[in-house]
Amino acid sequence: MSHQITIQPSGHIFTAEDDETLLAAALRSGFMLPYGCRNGACGSCKGTILTGAVDYGEYQSGALTDADIAANRALFCVSRATSDVAIECREIGAAKDIQIKTVPCRVNKITKLGHDVIGLHLKLPASERVQFLAGQYIDILLKNGKRRSFSLANAPHDDAFLQLHIRYVPGGEYTEHVFNNMKEKDILRMEGPLGNFFLREDSDKPIIFIAGGTGFAPIQSMVAHALHQRLEREMTLYWGARQLRDLYLPQVPSRWQQENPNFTFIPVLSEPDAKDAWPGRSGLVVDAVIADFPDLSGYQVYACGAPAMVAAARTACAQCGLPENEFYADAFSYQSDPG
Repeated sequence: MSHQITIQPSGHIFTAEDDETLLAAALRSGFMLPYGCRNGACGSCKGTILTGAVDYGEYQSGALTDADIAANRALFCVSRATSDVAIECREIGAAKDIQIKTVPCRVNKITKLGHDVIGLHLKLPASERVQFLAGQYIDILLKNGKRRSFSLANAPHDDAFLQLHIRYVPGGEYTEHVFNNMKEKDILRMEGPLGNFFLREDSDKPIIFIAGGTGFAPIQSMVAHALHQRLEREMTLYWGARQLRDLYLPQVPSRWQQENPNFTFIPVLSEPDAKDAWPGRSGLVVDAVIADFPDLSGYQVYACGAPAMVAAARTACAQCGLPENEFYADAFSYQSDPG
């Protein structure tokens, strides 16, 4: 049986099944409520039950006290509706609304994604979750006080592990360690989520994504989130790489294109190898975008990759009429710091 849930003061409405927590139902319906651990331990998702009844679920007394319950407070990550319910809580609409945390994490899996790209799956402690917006990044905190920034490649709803795409930088202190010494079960420290590069969902404009190299990582998060939310906006991804082997996960956007009529994938190689007999687009990825979309006045553009590519995209898109406030970018400027 399903129940109608109303969020106040926004007035947003969604449905929750009997076996579904209020938080899980809200996230499934596209409403971002604050949360932390998702298991009743931290209290980040605490809100007020204005009307209706809930099963409070299992929780730690430090996160929800008897006084909280007497005041009709509940933890939405473990409580379930037993009738139609109205709740009061804030909703997350921007990066400033999300808590930045410094937490340990464990390397759960190391996967070779391409000839020079590794995928890391990081597992947080059972009592912790990092809530983020699609497109944001985290910092890995090194023992020498330095930090390395990596975009989150997984979508917010798929947060059992934090997924990173790391490209090998010859001579790079950290990437040499990742590729040659890092092992599963290693413990890292991270801070996040960080950054203002995230999908703006309050618009119905068509979207052009421009990725260079591992700039695909945050865009993978954005597109996966958009498709999960069943956004009907037209989306076109241009992924630029030097050669065919540098497109390290082409099957992912190819599958999106096959399964979603509102998504188009256009790979662009700047220096295709003759032996690959590349039949697709060649040249600079930004030039391909401008050739296809000479008038960008009605679009949003999200660009991620090397600083030179992002700068070229910003200039070219503006010349094609893209409003300045509709260009969103994350330049991998830390790549200039070896490793």
